[in-house]
Amino acid sequence: MDELDKRIINQLQQGFPICEQPYAQVAASLGIPVAELLQRLQSLLDSGVLSRFGPLFHAEQMGGALTLAALQVPESRFEEVSELVNAFPEVAHNYARDHSLNMWFVVATERPEQVAAVLSAIEAKTGLKVLNMPKIREYYVGLQLEA
Repeated sequence: MDELDKRIINQLQQGFPICEQPYAQVAASLGIPVAELLQRLQSLLDSGVLSRFGPLFHAEQMGGALTLAALQVPESRFEEVSELVNAFPEVAHNYARDHSLNMWFVVATERPEQVAAVLSAIEAKTGLKVLNMPKIREYYVGLQLEA
C-alpha cells in the first residue's frame, strides 16, 4: 500500500456518500480521477489488503440477528468445508484463523430464530460441531492508517 491507498481507506472508513455519484464525490475529495479510485479499490480487494468493500447492516436493528461462529476443520478438508459454509446465503464472511478453531464465519439472518437453524444445517452439511459465539456487546474500533 502506498500513501494514496491509505488515504482512500481512511476516507472510506469515515463514511460513504449517499448521492447520485458517490465514487465521484470520494475521488474529488481525494483529488484523484474516479477511474483511479475504482482501480485502486479493485487492486486492494484483489491483493487481499481489503477482504470486503460494501455496506455494513445492523441486522438486529432490522429485526434480524447475527452471530460469530467457528469450526475446527481438519486441514485436509479446509477448502471443501469452506465451500460448504460459504454456500449458505446467511454466511456474511468466512476466514481462516491460526487456532484450533481454524475457520470463523459470521451468520446473519432475517429473524433471530433462524440462527440456530442455519448453524444446525452447517453442522449437518460438514459433519463438524459449530461453536456459536453470539454478540453480547458491540464495540466500534476505528482504524486510521498513517498516510
